[in-house]
Amino acid sequence: MLKEKRYEQLQAEERLEIASLHLQGLSIRAMARILKRAVSTVSRELTRNRCVLGYVPAAAQALSTARRTTTARAPKLCPSSACWRVVLTLLEWRWSPQQISGILKRMYPTDPTQQVSHETIYTAIYAHPRGELRRQLIACLRRGHRARMSRTRGTDRRWQIPNMISIHLRPPEIEDRVLPGHWEGDFIKGEGNRSSVGVLVERSSRLVLLAKMDDATAESALAGFSAKLNSIPEHLRQSFTYDQGRELSRHQELAAATGVHVYFCDPHSPWQRGTCENTNGLLRQYLPKGTDLSVHSQAELDLIADSLNNRPRATHAFLSPFEVFATSLETAGLPTCSKH
Repeated sequence: MLKEKRYEQLQAEERLEIASLHLQGLSIRAMARILKRAVSTVSRELTRNRCVLGYVPAAAQALSTARRTTTARAPKLCPSSACWRVVLTLLEWRWSPQQISGILKRMYPTDPTQQVSHETIYTAIYAHPRGELRRQLIACLRRGHRARMSRTRGTDRRWQIPNMISIHLRPPEIEDRVLPGHWEGDFIKGEGNRSSVGVLVERSSRLVLLAKMDDATAESALAGFSAKLNSIPEHLRQSFTYDQGRELSRHQELAAATGVHVYFCDPHSPWQRGTCENTNGLLRQYLPKGTDLSVHSQAELDLIADSLNNRPRATHAFLSPFEVFATSLETAGLPTCSKH
């Protein structure tokens, strides 16, 4: 394994040695070899930190310290700034740092002092000392842990769903995300996989619909997804893409009940249904892992969906899914949906 390279500033002892070697008449390359430093580091040190008397170690150290102190800028998100108070409010609204950064640019297009990058927001959050405030700030973020799932998978040993239609046979216009009415679906599970919620995401606008499920059986999936899809106009339910979870084994009945064409992803290929996978991550702010999801009524799930659909999205230049969905209907010349 290659050792990670790390750069460290020259220390006072090294500057003493540079001064000594310089007085001995050694070349810059020779000094760099002795110090085990880059030639450019030694050359830059002799150029930038010399005084009228030549290269003096104490003066060079003082010049370097003064330069680093004067070039350090005050952070934009200091606790006393108005911008930080705005960021805190939007974090409490469950907005992500990227969404906050994007909306600040829209609110203050000509005032850079009120604009911050999402990395600056993350840095401000994690710069807080350990304590209750830091825990509260991190709790506002979408994911509490940064562990990544391994992308290596074993061979597929699951029971196969009969009469599946592969995603590779899906019409190309669905890939273009131009016309509304093409949906991706999934189940998100609760504590011990004993409760679940059905998720529907419209591909072009990222509009989210949530369906209450009694359990994770094929019967519940058929009833829950059918009811939710049939609650929207027929012209807005064209296709439905799902993974190979056995809860959708009754997909032919779902297609007959709703009129959608059902397509299935390849095994262990979540990127083929990336819109829904990303939405699941957003929903975990409202429906955390390890909790009982059966306590949420359909009305409560609709409120969660409304909250998510009103949040700005970076992929839509920070317009909300509701705004994009309405625009796509007007562009396509389709009647506006009056039901959620």
